[in-house]
Amino acid sequence: MPNKIQKIEPMITTPTPSSGFVLVVDDEKLNRMLLRDPLEARGYEVEEAEDGLQALQKIAARPPDVILLDLMMPKMDGIEVCGKIRKFPKTAHLPILMITALSNRGDRLMAIHAGANDFLNKPIDVQDVILRVRNSVHAKHLHDQLVAEQEKSESLLLNILPKAIAARMQNGEINIADRHEDATVLVANMVGFTSLSAHIDPWQIVQLLNEVFSSFDILVERHGLEKIKTMGDAYMVAGGISNPRPDHAEAVAELAISLQEEVVRLFYVYDTSIRFRVGISSGPVIAGVIGRKKFAYDIWGETVNLACHLESTAEAGKIQVSDSTHERLKEIYHFERTSDSSIHQPNNAPAYLLGKRIGHPGMIGTAGTEAA
Repeated sequence: MPNKIQKIEPMITTPTPSSGFVLVVDDEKLNRMLLRDPLEARGYEVEEAEDGLQALQKIAARPPDVILLDLMMPKMDGIEVCGKIRKFPKTAHLPILMITALSNRGDRLMAIHAGANDFLNKPIDVQDVILRVRNSVHAKHLHDQLVAEQEKSESLLLNILPKAIAARMQNGEINIADRHEDATVLVANMVGFTSLSAHIDPWQIVQLLNEVFSSFDILVERHGLEKIKTMGDAYMVAGGISNPRPDHAEAVAELAISLQEEVVRLFYVYDTSIRFRVGISSGPVIAGVIGRKKFAYDIWGETVNLACHLESTAEAGKIQVSDSTHERLKEIYHFERTSDSSIHQPNNAPAYLLGKRIGHPGMIGTAGTEAA
């Protein structure tokens, strides 16, 4: 606009390098220069835009710490630009200082309604600009720090809780407990870990478990299942709880085979003889969050107990499943009924060793091994 900014000499201050990133939006080149020069002298990085559309493009490419926005501009005035900035979550929080020669109360209320944070009057007092920009940039940096801390907290929460459960806690739900009528639980345990840990250094124990369980974590995520917890050298997973799915038994069976194949891979890579027993059971479970200061998401019930029992009675390298899981998968996988009488299930139901998919060659209960 033709109304020029009158330059008033500012107080002398010491420049501060990298004070912040400022976008100056004005259709008059001289006005932009009169704002840019004192800001750059104080360590601010300044970008210019000569109209509203160019300003929106620059903001989308790189959001500034504060925007100095002329109210009266052709094509798209400051109020319209302000409204578009506030419309999008990525830019809605950006501080906007509206520059105007108008003193009409209605115009200012319209600008505030559109989202302006503050006003700078023409003719501009440069020292006033410096102080308001400094305060706005400081507020923006505090907002950025708060967002970063919130994201960090959310990330930590997601490390210990399923995403759906974490969202419920963030929404204020305190006592979280759910009954899932149909789920599948897997328990895997390293064979011979106790004797192994007595003969190698503690850091080697931790390194081994971290390598194995980190690999397991990747596989669990890939199969769309939920890691529940690790218990020493044991690892528990569930399907059909926080993310309900009708094929949870099949997904857990596929995971079990992948886990055993991963153990075989680690066997060759690290020249170690580690092996795992795996137990799987399907049925109802109770799931919930316990603790107030240190949260833990856990599952309980006969289905969980049976999965633990099937794991403890399985042979090394084998995948032992309950009758309920077998019923769900008997048309998809090869199975072999176990003859171990120590495995007690409801109604004296038998247990089974999981093999490869039907049509795929493989030894029963041993993933990654070709049948003779």
